[in-house]
Amino acid sequence: MESIVVKGGRKLSGEVIIDGAKNSALPLIAATLLAENGSCCLDNVPDLRDINTIIRLLEGMGAVVQRQGRRLEIKTTAVDNCQAPYELVKTMRASILVLGPLLARFGQARVSLPGGCAIGARPVNLHIKGLEMMGAKISVEHGYIIGQAECLTGADITFDVTTVTGTENLIMAAVLADGVTTLRNAAREPEIVDLAAFLRKMGAQIEGEGTHTVTITGVEKLSAAEYQVMPDRIEAGTFMVAAGISGGDVVIKNAPLAAMGSVVTKLQEIGLKIEPLTTYKEDDLLTGVAVRVSRGAEGLRGLDIKTMPYPGFPTDMQAQAMVLLALADGTSVISETVFENRFMHVFELQRMGVDIEVEGRTAIVRGVAMLSGAPVMASDLRASAGLVLAGLAAEGETVMSRVYHLDRGYAGFEKKLRSLGADIRRVEEN
Repeated sequence: MESIVVKGGRKLSGEVIIDGAKNSALPLIAATLLAENGSCCLDNVPDLRDINTIIRLLEGMGAVVQRQGRRLEIKTTAVDNCQAPYELVKTMRASILVLGPLLARFGQARVSLPGGCAIGARPVNLHIKGLEMMGAKISVEHGYIIGQAECLTGADITFDVTTVTGTENLIMAAVLADGVTTLRNAAREPEIVDLAAFLRKMGAQIEGEGTHTVTITGVEKLSAAEYQVMPDRIEAGTFMVAAGISGGDVVIKNAPLAAMGSVVTKLQEIGLKIEPLTTYKEDDLLTGVAVRVSRGAEGLRGLDIKTMPYPGFPTDMQAQAMVLLALADGTSVISETVFENRFMHVFELQRMGVDIEVEGRTAIVRGVAMLSGAPVMASDLRASAGLVLAGLAAEGETVMSRVYHLDRGYAGFEKKLRSLGADIRRVEEN
């Protein structure tokens, strides 16, 4: 097992380049299962634990995957096994994304019920309900979702609650279905826009992605295509917080600023200076630009944050924002509306001197002058990033265990921070 050791007190400076988005790359890789000929080529794919997991998942099905740096070449023409085993799925909830493509192209699937971060209930019943409305016969037996469909047909589907992976799964199922599928109350995340753009290059007919109503007209087949994964808006936001919390001055390259409206607005209100260095179009969610981030002269100010589905403030930035507010003047209130168990990092932050009181899905954060280093333990992916950020601002040494959570979503995180001047290293635990 490994730990990350951080000695706080250093102001970050320099340049950092944002990698491709994990939450976009995973459905894009799953979508390659829909290509009946050729090899799909994906560029800007981050080197992450979750990416390696879904690659192994596809290889177990018979896909041929070649990787050169951040470029993946995936050939799925010889796929002959439509099973996603528990051994892989238990480590990553996004594995459920193979369900729709398998049913659409092969008419069968056997996918383990997913695992992943223990941040709250993320039921797959919305995926199942939608697929059944498209004609699939689905049962859940011995921990597996078992599906069969001679031919999926278009349907008018309204999600009871907004679901990102549910929207992605049903889009991928619908692209080969017979007729027109309309998804209502669909998720609007930029990563869904990225998926639709890739599927369109493969020959799919999709309209309305990025809105609450997505319309898919099924086609007979899809072919392989080449595509570049959008930059990771959560990684970009995390480095914005790193710059601000350290009192540094950092240039962040390849940040998808148009997709980060709510994050940028809140960080500016807290007291960060965020200055675009290149022009960008406000409706271009998928392109990265350079941005300079520093702390404003007036310091950090407390405010209220409520996590919401896109375009609201993302739950994946809640832990990072909490750490920033922990050092802000005044009292802040953070309301978590997406996942009910996403305050588990609070108890670890309290070990570092953060003044937080949790009441249900609400956290009351009272700013303090200084944090102190302590041994802490990551509970999930974004919590791990938050704890590292807290270590950057803390007096003394912070040692974070369970680094594998961090490796699920950040490529070379400590190396990037070290290149900006942070005193941070990875060590083997005794």
